[in-house]
Amino acid sequence: MLAVLAPGQGAQKPGMLTDWLDLPGAEPFFRWAGAIAGADLLSLGTTGDAEAIKDTAVTQPLVVAMSLFVARELGGLPGPVAHTPHTGRDVVITGHSVGELTAATLAGVLSVEAAIALTAVRGRAMAAACARTPTGMSAVLGGDPDEVLAALERHGLTPANMNGAGQVVVAGPLDGLAALKAEPPAKARIMPLPVAGAFHTSFMAPAREELEGLVGGLRPADPSRLLLSNADGAAVDSGTEVLARLVSQVTSPVRFDSCLATMRELGVTAVLELPPAGALAGLAKREWKGAGIEVLAVSTPADLDRARELIAAERGRSEAEHLPDWRMVVAPARGTVSPAEIAEGTHLPAGTPLGCIRGRREEVNVSAGYDGVLAEWLVHDGDLVDAGDPIARLYPEVTA
Repeated sequence: MLAVLAPGQGAQKPGMLTDWLDLPGAEPFFRWAGAIAGADLLSLGTTGDAEAIKDTAVTQPLVVAMSLFVARELGGLPGPVAHTPHTGRDVVITGHSVGELTAATLAGVLSVEAAIALTAVRGRAMAAACARTPTGMSAVLGGDPDEVLAALERHGLTPANMNGAGQVVVAGPLDGLAALKAEPPAKARIMPLPVAGAFHTSFMAPAREELEGLVGGLRPADPSRLLLSNADGAAVDSGTEVLARLVSQVTSPVRFDSCLATMRELGVTAVLELPPAGALAGLAKREWKGAGIEVLAVSTPADLDRARELIAAERGRSEAEHLPDWRMVVAPARGTVSPAEIAEGTHLPAGTPLGCIRGRREEVNVSAGYDGVLAEWLVHDGDLVDAGDPIARLYPEVTA
């Protein structure tokens, strides 16, 4: 089984489009994508310096457009490629943060035009939210997980990306990030990231509200390829649900670690990361070290031949449904959890109340998002959880 990964913001590099412009149709594609996004993506991707392409308003459509162009080169966009609910099960697709819009397009949920337009709105809205309060993000590499979380609490920071392979990206006010770098947890390294604000935290609430007001105008298709969500690593089979998750992830943690775990469970044998590639491929290599899974970062046009070979090796292979046999319920907010008194093994219709999260300012109810059986509670009454932490595991009910 082949996994296709779509990178997010932070993967951009100055001049990242230059090597790709020799491919047929490249320049017109980026001019067209720029017209949709309301930005000169061609110039930004060739002559823009690191500061210019750090601007959230333009970085997001630039990254998504680049990934989609290379996916088109590999024959992976909806349209000419036949998509039905019974094909595409030899491929699993997931993106990281804004890369989820790329992934949704590759799965047939959104058109290329809709994805680029929505990404541009998302980028501008998040840039406006960033301008309200000076915030940022840093990667925390290594360290004891409990000590890392204690340090974040001390400095008023939030774990925004749980990336796996011992990497957590934290977000919050700049003074808190500076304090964390000055006094890192033992055996941890702090690396500031070239992003404009605290993405995937409550600081992005204005951007989420703006997107909520727009997505009702879209008519998404249901995924025709296996599509994993950053919210919990679960496969999503409804286009409407994909859109809802694309909106909510603006203020919710990215659980790429859960996506990696699901891909491993599905039996992935090869991985390719679309450009601007490198970061996600690196995470996969470290997380699956020794597993014998080939991981290819498509960094230059010279990598296209090997990418095509990986696609050809998997395309049309007779596979099972490849749906993960579990669903994770995650905490929607930070606080103290009070699970409902429901025994493991109980059938839960979608919407069943599962308890609540009590934070400093509010109490948030949690419910089952899917029909299933409560297989395992992952928390106890009174446990402190962060937004995105797993609370319970659900399995689909097997009928005779």
